[in-house]
Amino acid sequence: MSIIEKALAKQQQKNNQTSVEVEQQTPQEETSNNTVDLSPKDILALDKTGLAERGYLIDNGTRKSIKDEFRQIKRKLLNNAFGNASKTLHHSNLIMVSSAKPNEGKTFVAINLALSIALEQDKTVLLIDADVLRPSVVRELGVEEKPGLIEYLLGKSEKVSDIIYNTDIDKLKLIPAGKPHHLSNELLASEKMATLANELANRYPDRIVIFDCPPLIGVTETLVLASLMGQGVIVVEESKSSIADIQAATRHLNEDLALGLVLNKAIRSHKDLYGYYGYGYGA
Repeated sequence: MSIIEKALAKQQQKNNQTSVEVEQQTPQEETSNNTVDLSPKDILALDKTGLAERGYLIDNGTRKSIKDEFRQIKRKLLNNAFGNASKTLHHSNLIMVSSAKPNEGKTFVAINLALSIALEQDKTVLLIDADVLRPSVVRELGVEEKPGLIEYLLGKSEKVSDIIYNTDIDKLKLIPAGKPHHLSNELLASEKMATLANELANRYPDRIVIFDCPPLIGVTETLVLASLMGQGVIVVEESKSSIADIQAATRHLNEDLALGLVLNKAIRSHKDLYGYYGYGYGA
């Protein structure tokens, strides 16, 4: 194929872009030194079969109780992001998902929340793997490693559009963690991260942004990251998370954060008795 033919094919591809690419820049959003370009990039095909087998909310027409459980969690988050409470919350559409300690199921909850919100008719969702030391979102979704958050914070990717990927689930977009770096956690607490959070919160106000964050205990940068969010979901594993751990994890969170607890890996009778999602403001 000649250079001219390649150029024509590339232009035709741009002309045929689907509705998920309506985020192209408006005249006010043209690139400048002070503007972050948020146009998405490649389309990633998720391992939907593997996700469904592992309990993720792939919309295959079946009705499972876990769908209803995440629907209840999602509805409270959406109400706070776009309802009356949004007026009292800073960055109400930015949601951190974390846990006191590792291996309590926070990534499972973060992905399922994103998949559930992607089913909404009038909302899009951006899932960010911010657990930069132990990233697992890409692995769980079954997609190949891509440059992501670390590359952007290091300046290796100049535009946010370089690290936002469309997926083959229409309203779900992804920012991977990227390649681990010895200053990964410090980058989360950087001014550039704060600027990025502000852009994500304000550029597309109808979008939910979910951050799969590092655990709260032992990673001080998570508290800094939490201060950029309007809402927080703390995943608690039944019979593993202690009250002391939960208190230690939430004690220093921003008091204005709308904070909820998700009981993960719960025995059914316990969930029926105590409820799946507890919600409140502050720690």
